[in-house]
Amino acid sequence: MTTRHGNGTTPAARLSAEDVARYHEEGYIAVDDVLTDEEVAELQRVTDNFVEQSRQVTEHTDVFDLEPGHTPEQPRLRRLKSPDKQHVAYDRVLRNDRILDLVSQLIGPGIRYKTTKLNLKSPEYGSPVEWHQDWAFYPHTNDDLLAVGVAIDDMMLENGCLMVVPGSHKGPVLDHHRDGYFAGAVAPDGLSGRAVPIELRAGGISLHHARLLHGSAPNTSSRPRRLLLFEYAAADAWPLTGGLDWDDFNAHLLRGDAVLQPRLTEVPVRIPLPTHDREGSIYEVQSIVADRGFGST
Repeated sequence: MTTRHGNGTTPAARLSAEDVARYHEEGYIAVDDVLTDEEVAELQRVTDNFVEQSRQVTEHTDVFDLEPGHTPEQPRLRRLKSPDKQHVAYDRVLRNDRILDLVSQLIGPGIRYKTTKLNLKSPEYGSPVEWHQDWAFYPHTNDDLLAVGVAIDDMMLENGCLMVVPGSHKGPVLDHHRDGYFAGAVAPDGLSGRAVPIELRAGGISLHHARLLHGSAPNTSSRPRRLLLFEYAAADAWPLTGGLDWDDFNAHLLRGDAVLQPRLTEVPVRIPLPTHDREGSIYEVQSIVADRGFGST
């Protein structure tokens, strides 16, 4: 479902009560026209420049994650890592008040960002992302966490838009392991029949709960699909895994104050351990999965 807020020049301001209820019931919502045409054009231009820069590398780096088949002649960049640290245009969108105002209606006024990434699907290719729950990667003390996807291009079914299973955020955390190792994907049995696409115009955003099952298919069209992803958490949601540096943790606060008392709620948790030896982006983590719902990478 998509909530329309304007004609491409009038930014979204607030979610309606019905929008908020739909998010809590179905686990996701989509909003068109959050960014202006000028902001979208800047993101497209900056992203094109990074694709050009990726011609200079032949294997993954701390900035570029490459598609199989990437060459200098035919660059296929599948992920720009930590885009907010690579260019101010991405950082501005991360901190965009129109986006944060919508996020605050869903997880509260105190907001911290967790991770940022830019996933790219090349025309007539584009690696799929297998079915998973973000929550499986980073369990917290409460589940007021969500991901915002900013559509840099029109995001449609044929170019590999986000697919979600409505209401799955209310269920258990499914097993994301294979052969005893965390693989970042669930068995796909029966999920395709329950899934719905989130289609957006460029400049729109999707917001989905951290426990919502989602994935995306390869791009079968002649058009790119570039999706800027920000993972936001309530300020009083603390991670249950990984080391924590106090200064760095609070440097990620976008709204609100540092919190010394995590808010504890009864949420299902599976720990994403042990890891296998192909660590890195989700594409690498999922590389050991044989039972695929969206095809091979």
